[in-house]
Amino acid sequence: MPTRILSNYKAVKTNGFKVTSPEYGESVFRPEHTFGSPDEAKKAAVSWDYLLVATKALPDVSDDSTLLEGLVGPETSIVLVQNGLGVEEPYRKRFPQAPILSAVTIASAVQPSHGIITHNRWTRISTGPYLPHLDSESAVAEAADETATQKNSRLVELLKAGGISDAELYDHAGLQFVRWHKIAINAAMNPSSVLSGGAGNQEMSTDSELSRHLLGVMHEVLDTAPKVLGKPLPPKLASAERILGSTKKNSSGSKPSMQIDWEKGNRLELEVILGNPIRIAREKGFEMPRLQSMYALLRKAQENREQAKGSKL
Repeated sequence: MPTRILSNYKAVKTNGFKVTSPEYGESVFRPEHTFGSPDEAKKAAVSWDYLLVATKALPDVSDDSTLLEGLVGPETSIVLVQNGLGVEEPYRKRFPQAPILSAVTIASAVQPSHGIITHNRWTRISTGPYLPHLDSESAVAEAADETATQKNSRLVELLKAGGISDAELYDHAGLQFVRWHKIAINAAMNPSSVLSGGAGNQEMSTDSELSRHLLGVMHEVLDTAPKVLGKPLPPKLASAERILGSTKKNSSGSKPSMQIDWEKGNRLELEVILGNPIRIAREKGFEMPRLQSMYALLRKAQENREQAKGSKL
């Protein structure tokens, strides 16, 4: 499939990915197939067992489910390794027969140049079947759900066999909780970095006022998730205090991806990280004032910047 950043294509096609890691050492990963576009992948006529989507989720810009048209076969499962809430629906609507697997990953890594990956800490990936008709009594729906569950189990087996020992298997509800849990991290760190003028994760976590703000955002998300999902937060998921404590120890000096996108002039993942959680909670009768404030400010800032760009053309 296409590499995440198109400008990586030539470097990866020629040399593969060079990865350095304190846990896995140094290695070079050479994909069996490397394509510069979905159209190239279609021409290869490969039967895909899994199509893994790791693009940024920007539903306000484009519907990325269109990228998979012509690639999804009768045995293909779609794996969405993307940030945010609500990312599954466009794929479910476009490919109603394909099993949809929802995945969340947490990895501290940077790409200093094309095809060069420096891994710092963490490698966890959590996957679960996306079962929107979980309560349906339809035999067809039940069979589809069972297929998605089996495909998900097989994917975790493959990841573990490939050396990812902390690949985690979840059911539908459990994975949605994991998504909300990562929203607590992303909604706290990403927008705050942009609004603070580019402060990094560790810098924010050690600042007296910013650290209080980060905790407030994380508590707001983690308090809202059980109300929306109708179940208590799984005890195995880290508390806001534990997340902040771990961030303080991360001396890599990394900035959140939203801040990097802001510096590059790219569109931000505002809708899936802030907008969708706010709307999902609001539909259930709950407000998230901290997230709503950051969302309103950043959405307007992005709008103003886009207008300024347009006026210069």
